[in-house]
This record gives sequence, structure tokens and C-alpha cells, in this order.
Amino acid sequence: MSAQPLLSFGLPVSGAPELSHPKPERLLRGNPLRETWNALDAPLNGASELSSGVWRCEPGQWRIAFGPSEQEIFTVLEGCCRLHRDDGSFEQAGPGQAIRIPPGFTGSFEVIERMTKVYVIIK
Repeated sequence: MSAQPLLSFGLPVSGAPELSHPKPERLLRGNPLRETWNALDAPLNGASELSSGVWRCEPGQWRIAFGPSEQEIFTVLEGCCRLHRDDGSFEQAGPGQAIRIPPGFTGSFEVIERMTKVYVIIK
């Protein structure tokens, strides 16, 4: 078995990010610019995929829906966000705090103040 190389990333980020905005039909507030520096896309146990990197976003809110096997854990480095459940409850995170989004989650993601996070997504 060959050893996999170690991967290091964080702030400050280098290189050009992938730029995006939430899909118009998902927007609830604003039209935030999202910057993604994806550092890793790798197979995980054959059928799954692991993605990880740094993500930055301006204030705004949009609907999200995770697939039955998709999940994410992220840690906020700068700024503040809320993850709203469909029942109206929410979790809020600021610098140094983490949130896990479970498979099948539906709700909305709100960026309260410009934020940067480190994420890991498993699909």
C-alpha cells in the first residue's frame, strides 16, 4: 500500500478561487458572492467522494438540501453564520466553532457577516 501525501491548507489561501452565487430559485436574501478554494476531491471507499477546502462568502441567505448520503462538517475561521432547520430552529457559529450538516438535511444557510470556513464534505 503506497502512502498518500499529506495535504495542508488554510489561511491565507493562495491561487484563484472558484466564484459562484446561490441559484436564483434558492435565494432568500441578498445574492452573495461565494469563493471556494477546493483543496481535495478524492474517492472514499469506492462509492463515496471526499471534498475539502476553504470557502468564503458575503452576507446573504439561501435554501440548501443535502442528498441522502451527503454530509458536511465545517469550522468557521472568520465571521458568523446560521444554519436554519425547516422547523424554524437554527444553529449559529462564529470563529472557532463547528457545525455538522447531516445527510438529508433541508433548510437554509445564512451568512450574517462575511465568513470564511474550512469544510469537509462527504458525498
